[in-house]
Amino acid sequence: MTVSRRWTSADLEALPDDGKRYEIIDGELHVSKQPSYYHQRIGFKIGTCLEAWSLSTGAGEVNIAPGIIFDDDDDVAPDLIWISKARLATALGADGKLHAAPELVVEVLSPGQVNERRDREAKLKLYSRRGVQEYWILDWRRRQVEVYRRSNAQLQLSAALFEADLLSSPLLPGFSFAISDLFKDIPLQGAQ
Repeated sequence: MTVSRRWTSADLEALPDDGKRYEIIDGELHVSKQPSYYHQRIGFKIGTCLEAWSLSTGAGEVNIAPGIIFDDDDDVAPDLIWISKARLATALGADGKLHAAPELVVEVLSPGQVNERRDREAKLKLYSRRGVQEYWILDWRRRQVEVYRRSNAQLQLSAALFEADLLSSPLLPGFSFAISDLFKDIPLQGAQ
């Protein structure tokens, strides 16, 4: 019988700073390569729009790849988050990392079945369990945004949006973003 190792936040601290992203979900280590140009471009676009809305409303803050330590065996760095000022006041620890869920988490899909499964299954389950209110999965290859919203104490698929649609959210009154703008100048095929 094989006993699998349960990774912890302390284990992450001992890993090399080699440009890879190391995360722990339910004690399992997940390693991602450095994101591609297009992956980062999509994250930047949605982050810029969220930041403009946040500055105009004063309601909260956007951050890119913040550390979120939900527990010793749940330590992740989502691509982007939005957190209200009220929640930030209690979630941000002295270590400069979040220790409670932001209201919104955004993940840009990385290529490969393992990466997609991590974002669509493991992270969805984690964010649902930990109280995230909305989870957006941006798939730049399919030019699609999946919006999961909390309902009956769990995140459930609320909408699958395509280039003709607008992204909006009850969490962010007055926020809207054209999906076509998100994917503008991103190649349709062969992008890695």
